[in-house]
Amino acid sequence: MDLPVMPPVKPMLAKAVKTIPPGMQYEAKWDGFRAIVHRDGDEVVIGSRTGKPLTRYFPELVEVLRDRLPGRCVVDGEIVIAHGGRLDFDRLTERIHPADSRVRMLAERTPASFVAFDLLALGDDALLDTPLGERRRLLEEALAGARPPVHLAPATTDPALAREWFETYEGAGLDGVVAKPLDLPYRPDARLMYKIKHERTADVVVAGFRYHKSGPVLGSLLLGLHDADGVLQHVGVCAAFPMKRREELVAELEPLRMDDVSGHPWARWAQEEAHQGARLPGAPSRWSGKKDLSWVALRPERVVEVAYDHMEGDRFRHTAQFRRWRPDRSPASCTYAQLEEPVRYDLDEVLSPSGGTGG
Repeated sequence: MDLPVMPPVKPMLAKAVKTIPPGMQYEAKWDGFRAIVHRDGDEVVIGSRTGKPLTRYFPELVEVLRDRLPGRCVVDGEIVIAHGGRLDFDRLTERIHPADSRVRMLAERTPASFVAFDLLALGDDALLDTPLGERRRLLEEALAGARPPVHLAPATTDPALAREWFETYEGAGLDGVVAKPLDLPYRPDARLMYKIKHERTADVVVAGFRYHKSGPVLGSLLLGLHDADGVLQHVGVCAAFPMKRREELVAELEPLRMDDVSGHPWARWAQEEAHQGARLPGAPSRWSGKKDLSWVALRPERVVEVAYDHMEGDRFRHTAQFRRWRPDRSPASCTYAQLEEPVRYDLDEVLSPSGGTGG
């Protein structure tokens, strides 16, 4: 492979802001695996956000990218898997598996798609110093004949349309809106773009915590919600605290510690088979590797209000943010019923040519 921009390349990133800024290019925020694709003739390398290759996990994409991208190019985009008209991140994570036979089986059963939204090189030309507006024009020309499962990401300079996307596209599993200055060069690993994500709040039960990797202070709170049968399901964690507050929380939660966890709703967490019928903390994961997933059980008596962006099935997709304790709420009242469901929106409408580009 001999390209003007060689792998590995870490993608340019975005920082969170509260509102959609004016005067920029706007795109949907995809909820998948960020990927930078290098193609030089028959050679295709798919790089992850960290720069490590993803190529072996998506063999079906290697073939179509070789067929449907320009002969020599470097393209930034997102690998996604759709199911039932929505993005499905859980099915995407199943691909990170050591067994090649399973990867290939999943590639046939739930094939992935690639959504392209930036162009880093074309032919012999590196485009890292080229303004975004020009890179977008070149990308549209390069992918003018693209067809599924390779897609050109919708983009617009109309903030009203961006606000409409923000409200409607969530129903297809998308994650918000990204705003990019039109004169922005491409700067790997730098947070020069802006992301606007949905934020909602929920009252959840604190049923345990994990220690911080640095020592005997709190690392994360383990959160739960009651399902329709009254069973407390693990829905995620809350982890962003100043170090002093981490120390205080260990002491604050001490009266709730359970020496005998047999009566805890997640007592069977260490048994792999228990995870088949319930959401418990410490589920076996290809991501966690040898990471210590042990936790301290607490009597599930305290309620906390957290902010979250969206759900992935029956759990928080990302780490929730602490807002306040809710002594006025009973743990039994913390159910899935309180969660807001976005209006459904078909992903095919997002990716259709008419769903995309605005001036």
